[in-house]
Amino acid sequence: MSPDPVSITAAAGLAVIAAYIVADVVARLAQRALRSIVGDQHLDATLVVPTRRVVRLVVFLVTTAALLLPALRYVGVQHITAGNSPEALAKWAMESGLRIAVIAVGAYMALRIGSAAARRFEREMSTGTGLDVIERTKRARTLSSLIQRTLSIAVVSIAVLMILRELDVDITPVLTGAGIVGLAVGFGAQTLVRDIISGFFMILEDQARVGDVAVVNGQGGLIEAVNLRTIVLRDEEGTVHVFPNGEVKTLANKSKDFSYFVFSLALPFDADPDDVGATLRDIATSLAEDERFRPHILEPFDLYGVDAIEPGQFKLKGRIKTVPLKQWLVGREFLGRVTKALRSRGIDLSKPTLRLYVETPINVKTSESDSKGA
Repeated sequence: MSPDPVSITAAAGLAVIAAYIVADVVARLAQRALRSIVGDQHLDATLVVPTRRVVRLVVFLVTTAALLLPALRYVGVQHITAGNSPEALAKWAMESGLRIAVIAVGAYMALRIGSAAARRFEREMSTGTGLDVIERTKRARTLSSLIQRTLSIAVVSIAVLMILRELDVDITPVLTGAGIVGLAVGFGAQTLVRDIISGFFMILEDQARVGDVAVVNGQGGLIEAVNLRTIVLRDEEGTVHVFPNGEVKTLANKSKDFSYFVFSLALPFDADPDDVGATLRDIATSLAEDERFRPHILEPFDLYGVDAIEPGQFKLKGRIKTVPLKQWLVGREFLGRVTKALRSRGIDLSKPTLRLYVETPINVKTSESDSKGA
């Protein structure tokens, strides 16, 4: 007697409904775990919601495959040609298939949780006020990128090996090859090991962070990435420079904690240093009171005084302490105001001069002949 179509439909419907309930419960648990880590509505829409959908879909498909065949078997469906018997397919789905699904979902959840934790760490390090917030943000961004990259490589590698094992693939040659590669790296790739160790201590000692302006081996630029093996800079022309960490001989960080705009003003000798100094202080005071530049200036203007005396001129030197990366913005505005103020007060900057001394040779013979003629 053939099974009743209504019974088949009911069994399949119940299996799908049960699978959906299981998937929804698992997805809600995953969503709750992520929300407890993220704690941000903006990240909830971009991170938690997509993760919940992916987990629900994967669990639903696996659970449906695991429940559908036994449900059809229960209502009397005896012959289903799927390459294997229904019992074998159901057994594989409940054992290896379920474990593969759990591994895939677990790996995906681990990556999402790691990403959420890294973003929350970066966000919490960026809260607050004061100059240290900028420094904490840079360090958090660098560490967050490194942690996410390392976690992705580790989780994906482990998940792939576990899935291959569930598919009855012998992973012993893979592990043996990995051991041989590790041994070869230990003995032969000394440069790579040196770069990784140098990069580790560079990050540990907080020498440079993403977003800093630095000069590496004589090349200046904005740091775009600090990896375990390389440090990446982009100069003002947009050219990207990549330096292996083991080859970094000198590293000058121009934006760590704070910065200085240092200037040297060349003036002619007839200018009054006190008058010019008072003008510079007035300009610096007005600049510090400007709403556009007040947040960037940390301390009052510091005028050193006469720094050097040269032929035809003397130099006044000073500096302005600013937040990192704002020394050029403040400096350009300061120099622009100095130029206008000195011009309005009739003070000229020193001009390059060139002095020529011409010596006229004396003709001794001509002078002697003239005296004899006299």
